[in-house]
Amino acid sequence: MKLEIKHIQKSYAQTMVLNECSFTLTPGVYGLLGANGAGKSTLFKIICGLTKADSGNIYYNGNAISESQNKFNPILGFLPQKIAFYPEFTGLDFLLYIATLKGIDRQSAKEKCLALLTTVGLIDVQHKKIRKYSGGMQQRLGIAQAMLNDPEILILDEPTVGLNPKERVKFRNLISSFSDEKIVILSTHIVSDVEYIADEILILQKGGIQDSGTPPELVQKIAEQVWECSVPHDLVAKLLATYTISNQKHEKNNVILRIIAEKKPLENAVQVTPTLEDLYLYYFREAVHYD
Repeated sequence: MKLEIKHIQKSYAQTMVLNECSFTLTPGVYGLLGANGAGKSTLFKIICGLTKADSGNIYYNGNAISESQNKFNPILGFLPQKIAFYPEFTGLDFLLYIATLKGIDRQSAKEKCLALLTTVGLIDVQHKKIRKYSGGMQQRLGIAQAMLNDPEILILDEPTVGLNPKERVKFRNLISSFSDEKIVILSTHIVSDVEYIADEILILQKGGIQDSGTPPELVQKIAEQVWECSVPHDLVAKLLATYTISNQKHEKNNVILRIIAEKKPLENAVQVTPTLEDLYLYYFREAVHYD
C-alpha cells in the first residue's frame, strides 16, 4: 500500500499555496504540521478529489487517482475541517444516510453505524437530533462517518477541534487501534495530539514538505537551541520582539521565558530539552496566512 504525492502545485489568484509538493506514504499514522494558511486543507481536498491541482498528480499503488477517482473514493475516509450536518437528522440517521452514499449494503450498514457510535461514545444519543449535539459530539460523529467504509486511507483535517482533553485521549486511542495496515494522515494545531500518535511528522512550509521524521528525530534538530531564563518584567517586551518565545511563566518579581535561539540569548540562560511545540514555533515563527 503506497500513496504518492508528486509535484503538486496549486495557486489561488496570485498566491502559490502548494509548490512542487511531493512525499510518499505507506501504512502508518502521519501528522501534517503547518501554520494557518500553509495549504494543509488544500492538499487534503486535492487528495480527495474535491479540488483540482494546477499540476502534478497523486498515485495510489502506482495508479494515478485523477484517472480513476471513482475507484479511489471507496477506500478513502475524509473528515473536513467543517462538516455539513443535517440538523434535524439524528446521529444514527445521519450515519445511515452517509452509509448509503458510500454504497454500504443496507444489511450491514446499521450494524456498522451502531458499532461506530459505540466506539465514539455516542450510542446513548443515537436518536437525539444533531442540532442538540455539542460541538464535541458533532466532531465525534464526523470522525465516525469518515470511518464508516473501513477506509484504507483516512484523512482527518483538524479532527480534535471541539474535543475536551478526555475526548482527545479517546480519539488518539481510536486512531492508534485503527491504523494497522492503513494510511492515516491528520493535521492539527494541538501539537500534543500529533506527538502521541504519529509515527512520522511532515512539516508543510513554503508550499512543500520541508522536513519529516519521527517526533524524537525532529525535536533533536533543535536540541541546542532552546533556553530558559529569568528576566525582569520590563525586559520581556524587548525579548519578545527579538526572539521566538515558546512560553512565559510569571513569578513575583520576574518572568521565566522559554526562548528558541541558535545562540545563548542572555548570560543567565540555561539550555533545556526541546519539545515538539518548540519545534513548531521554530518552523512557523513567521507564519504566512493565505489559506
